[in-house]
Amino acid sequence: MGVTMVDEVDKLVRPLVPGGVLAFDAGNSKTDVALVSAEGTVLGTARGGGFEPHIIGAAAAVDGLVPLVAAAAAEAGLAVGDVPLVQQISACLANADLPIEEERLAEAFESHGWATSVHVANDTFALLRAGVDEPRGVAVVCGAGINCAGLLPDGRTARFPAVGRISGDWGGGQQLADEAFWAAARADDGRGPATALATVLPAHYGVESMPALIEALHLGDIPVSRRLEATPLLFQVAAGGDPVATAVVHRQAEEIVAMAVVAMTRLDMLSEPTNVVLGGGVLTAGHPLLMETVLRLLAAAAPKAVARVIDVPPVVGAALLGLDHTNAPPTAHHTLRASYAPPPAA
Repeated sequence: MGVTMVDEVDKLVRPLVPGGVLAFDAGNSKTDVALVSAEGTVLGTARGGGFEPHIIGAAAAVDGLVPLVAAAAAEAGLAVGDVPLVQQISACLANADLPIEEERLAEAFESHGWATSVHVANDTFALLRAGVDEPRGVAVVCGAGINCAGLLPDGRTARFPAVGRISGDWGGGQQLADEAFWAAARADDGRGPATALATVLPAHYGVESMPALIEALHLGDIPVSRRLEATPLLFQVAAGGDPVATAVVHRQAEEIVAMAVVAMTRLDMLSEPTNVVLGGGVLTAGHPLLMETVLRLLAAAAPKAVARVIDVPPVVGAALLGLDHTNAPPTAHHTLRASYAPPPAA
């Protein structure tokens, strides 16, 4: 039998990986892509740089993902062309903080034709889904910034704008560094209480005093990119019992717990056993004072909550969300997780 017009049209709309998922976990510093089959098998992966739609625009940011998609497809033995690669795009993206931003990014993904369906969410949802066995729970990410998201199986969510101080945010590595400099400067000139930060920070940056450090930071002799180095120093000083540094760490713990509790309250999960997934560089660094304070405050505010720090890449969560959207069987979820599981200890 010859090829019919229906066959030709069907080729244009049928994904090359039927039921498959093209997952993105795009953060400020790196982007991970995974091409996953409907059965949960990882067919191809790629990694690239940071994702900055708030700086270069949604269309340009998604255009920058083209080489990563091509690389993941090539690893799977596929070529990107006019036919969709997969059924579902699941893109969990940093800087997709507002619904309007998600809509613009979704339109940009749709324009490339990589999938027949597109779902865009903030990257906090990738962290959340990576840390739970079903789409139910709360996640708090504390990295360079801070954010929180909650999710229920029926699709209801709880989220925050998370665009900085104007949306009520406090904390994350950048602000913690600023708090360290602020406290050290005030201790040095007498406006604030004494703190070891006033000597530890100048010594770390190789200058003789806080006034010299302030000058070097202000004039750019010490680049902005190095300011985050103050954050682990803050935790180091706090671990030594410094009251000023300890107070900053305690406030960070309060903010983390406050966001989690509000998200659980919005979704009526506060009185139920609920996973609270913790992620981001500040939380995964394992600073004992921060973690102990978070766990103590969370136990007091939400006694049935179960906190956990995830040990799998967030792109797994993005892919799991994609499999949720395609109604993939539980075996697909298990297969996907197994692909990213750490090897057993020797």
